[in-house]
Order: sequence, then C-alpha cells, then structure tokens
Amino acid sequence: MRKTLLALVLVVASVLPSAAEVRIRADGGGRIGDYLDLFQRVRASGERVVIDGPCLSACTLVLSIVPKNRICVTQRAVLGFHAAYSKNWMGEEQTEHEATQAVMKFYPGPVRNWIRKRGGLNERTVLMRSSEIAAMGYRRCR
Repeated sequence: MRKTLLALVLVVASVLPSAAEVRIRADGGGRIGDYLDLFQRVRASGERVVIDGPCLSACTLVLSIVPKNRICVTQRAVLGFHAAYSKNWMGEEQTEHEATQAVMKFYPGPVRNWIRKRGGLNERTVLMRSSEIAAMGYRRCR
C-alpha cells in the first residue's frame, strides 16, 4: 500500500498544469481503481505519456485509457502483465478472476492478443519489451 501511494504521488507530482508530459520511470502498480482515476485525469489533461522504464501491473492500464497517439516508449520501457489479485484478511494473495477478465477486456486488441499468446493473465508476470510495444504502433520517444 505504501509503495502504491508513493508511486501515485510521484506520478501525480509530475502532472502539473504546465507540464507537457507524464514520465513513467519505475512504477510497480497497485490498486486498479487508483490507476483508472489517475490515467483518466492524464487523458483529460491532454498531456502525453512517456514510458521510460518499468510500468507493471495496474500501471499498464495506461494503454487502455490514454490515447495511443499520446503515448511513446523509450528503449527502457517494459510493461508487466499479470492477473488481478487482492489480499485476504490473513494477508495472503488471491486471484480476482472477475477483475482479471475485466482488465483483459479493457486492453487494446493487439495487447490482448499478445497476452493470450503468452498464456493469458495469471500469477506469473509476463514482460513486454520496448520493441514489442513499438511493434503494436506505439511511438518511440525522440
């Protein structure tokens, strides 16, 4: 939870009215709802997103919310996908099947296909490298 809040603070801190871009350098993800809210604000702001490092878990929802023409990737960009999960009262992780299905439907078609070819969303994180992201039509940053 603390890591999630720190990551959100760092991303939101970079979303200033005068800023032209949001730069994702190392985001481990967190609560899906938090990222939906964050990226909807980024979308509404008109800013572009630079993926310049790891964007894992719920961070990958940027692909679903921010228009493709406002996202670019650097050589360091990597996206990490896995099933949605929550922690039970004992702190144990449990897969949230309905949330996982909803997230999967939310991704753009080429991303869904890429994930399916690698076994779908499950406990294992699958990584999409910069070249694979660019091959789906996302711009390379200059």
